[in-house]
Amino acid sequence: MEAATIQKALLEELENSVIEDTGPWAASHVWAHDEALVGLLKRLEINEVIVTSVVRKDVAELSEEAKTILQLGSAEARTYNAVPTEGINKKDLEAVLGAGELAKIGFNQAMRAGWIAYDKPTDRVSRKLPDQPADTTRDSLQVVSAVGPAAVPPATLDALKKRKLVTLAKLKTFKVERGRQFATNWSEPRMLAELTPEVLQSGSWKDARFKDCNLNCLGLPPVAGHLHPLLKVRSEFREIFLEMGFEEMPTNNFVESSFWNFDALFQPQQHPARDAHDTFFLSEPAATPRLPADYVDRVKHVHQHGGYGSIGYRYDWAENESRKNLLRTHTTAVSSRMLYQLAQDGFKPKKYFSIDRVFRNEALDATHLAEFHQIEGLIADYDLTLANLMGVIAQFFQRLGIDKLRFKPAYNPYTEPSMEVFSYHEGLKKWVEIGNSGVFRPEMLRPMGMPEGVRVIAWGLSLERPTMIKYGISNIRDLVGHKLSLDFVKGNPICRLDQPAVRR
Repeated sequence: MEAATIQKALLEELENSVIEDTGPWAASHVWAHDEALVGLLKRLEINEVIVTSVVRKDVAELSEEAKTILQLGSAEARTYNAVPTEGINKKDLEAVLGAGELAKIGFNQAMRAGWIAYDKPTDRVSRKLPDQPADTTRDSLQVVSAVGPAAVPPATLDALKKRKLVTLAKLKTFKVERGRQFATNWSEPRMLAELTPEVLQSGSWKDARFKDCNLNCLGLPPVAGHLHPLLKVRSEFREIFLEMGFEEMPTNNFVESSFWNFDALFQPQQHPARDAHDTFFLSEPAATPRLPADYVDRVKHVHQHGGYGSIGYRYDWAENESRKNLLRTHTTAVSSRMLYQLAQDGFKPKKYFSIDRVFRNEALDATHLAEFHQIEGLIADYDLTLANLMGVIAQFFQRLGIDKLRFKPAYNPYTEPSMEVFSYHEGLKKWVEIGNSGVFRPEMLRPMGMPEGVRVIAWGLSLERPTMIKYGISNIRDLVGHKLSLDFVKGNPICRLDQPAVRR
């Protein structure tokens, strides 16, 4: 049906009366309400030809079973009719009604209504009512279909809904009245959306009507992604490393063997960190099939017997223990691979860094997660000393806006000497630990094939802690996990690590 025909019929109807409900009016003309009328009504109302108000009501939608009931009767009525006056065996009744839900539903509903009786010992079904009972289910459906759901009692409607015979839907129609510009012969004027050079040159703008334009509207925001605060802080740390001449290590190997994660770092196999309550071990694949054989032998020897000034740990080193797969507990596992490869390729001084996820079997609380990010930097060169390490750390943290540093002796299995790094927190008014550092032991470096005299200095810290300080977050679960606010991700400011923390 053409829009012009529908518009003509609508305006002629309004000339003499008000259309109380466009739903029945469209149905009387056999027009689809939403497709044929809604767009036309909006256009006429914009031009003040008509005035509309919304009419909302519940309408019933009948299921396929309900449509069958309207034709053949309800399942309980058909079951009653299938029971002869002398009674029938239940199996024979099911054979008459046919396999499927009809026999089951009809039997249950007829029993519930008290129309039939069932004697279990004899398996006989008989009529309890001498006369044909009224099929109230079909009668109710006929009323709902013809008049609407409001025409039956609420209890009856609930029963029909419970049996999934009827579902209710909200119907939106309109009441239509004449507007200020009403005319039965109204035609839509040509409205211009913009003022073009052609319109100006032709002079047609003088008689033209322009569409309304809201000059104060900001428009739709562009669809774009938003960086998580961790990614913003990570980007800042990465830029600092790159400015200092460091090269980024590949860190896409989340699953690591115990050999590279522990043994290559001269960490003994009986160390507590290698227990299942601290580390996530894989069940499949449980072990790595590939390790460099010569290097494994050298690592085994230094663990068992020592070397390079060390007496080792004096225990029986087990290769099967070193082959166990795990989720890496630190990115130093990546460093061990890179340093081994550097030794095999012919040593050259290098600066490496990495920022990526690590995994530890820790109890979850406000400051600890089982998955977090580790930042690590290392320098490999000849004759490096602890003074070089302290100087590089001072330079690194100075670029973060941290000038007040202290170093405290510490212990790590694979660095000697080792130091914890502390910074004075102006907000807390106390010294807080911000990182760990040390010089890799020769028992770790020399089996790799590193030349004598090569030293490797390294330091590391977490990414989450400075991010929490920067954005004023006290609970790490508000930064990572299901408690994270998406509004915070969308609205958090850019990261400037040399600026004061932004509270939210």
